[in-house]
Amino acid sequence: MLRRLTRWAVAAPVALALVSGLSACGSDEPGTTASASPAASSAASSSALTVFAAASLTETFTELGKTFEAANPGVKVTFNFGSSATLAQQITQGAPADVFAAASPATMKTVTDASMAAAPTTFVRNKLEIAVPPDNPAKVDELKDLADAKVKVALCAEQVPCGAAAIKALDAAGLKVTPVTLEQDVKATLTKVELGEVDAALVYKTDVLSAGGKVTGIDFPEADKAINDYPIAPLSKAPAPDLAKKFVDLVLSQQGKDVLVKAGFEAA
Repeated sequence: MLRRLTRWAVAAPVALALVSGLSACGSDEPGTTASASPAASSAASSSALTVFAAASLTETFTELGKTFEAANPGVKVTFNFGSSATLAQQITQGAPADVFAAASPATMKTVTDASMAAAPTTFVRNKLEIAVPPDNPAKVDELKDLADAKVKVALCAEQVPCGAAAIKALDAAGLKVTPVTLEQDVKATLTKVELGEVDAALVYKTDVLSAGGKVTGIDFPEADKAINDYPIAPLSKAPAPDLAKKFVDLVLSQQGKDVLVKAGFEAA
């Protein structure tokens, strides 16, 4: 009898432990531990920021993106640089983005008219320069030289902000220029000069500076008639609205202005 009681005293705790363990396992639904809670999912999505920005902002916004990531550990900033007109179209068609920075009020208006953004703020201005190869083979000195049929010229397409600005400048000078190519953004237009495929192009001053010694910039007075304002705004359907606001605040801050002005932009 004593021996049976002893065996029961040893076995009972073990059995209870097994029952308890099985009960605990049975209380978890399959896949529960692998699934993130709503709070965790929200935290994960808010750690990513997507910014759509004009091609001419590539260098400055890339720098500001690194500054933003350093100030917000765990946040990853992704940029989509390109033609403002194309970016605006992508946004209105539902492309996920948090912030839009355009190279003209007209392209921003496409987004605000679609109720995808509200109250954009102009943060900088930019003006055109003539970009030529360092050796300037066509001997371009001023804007009227681009009207010479022997000079191969690249321009941005008319619907692109740099193209619209070029038309304004040429109209102000009373000139008609026949380009050999029309590009979809200012970086592509500048590349034509860098590769020696054209003799000159009308691009932004900031792009001439960012190219370093690959091109030479020539100022011309009519550029003052075609200065582009750059607006920025958080988007209404931003997946990370808090981060969107913080990034816009950085761009509008003195720190952001210093980076932009150093790159050749004019303060708004």
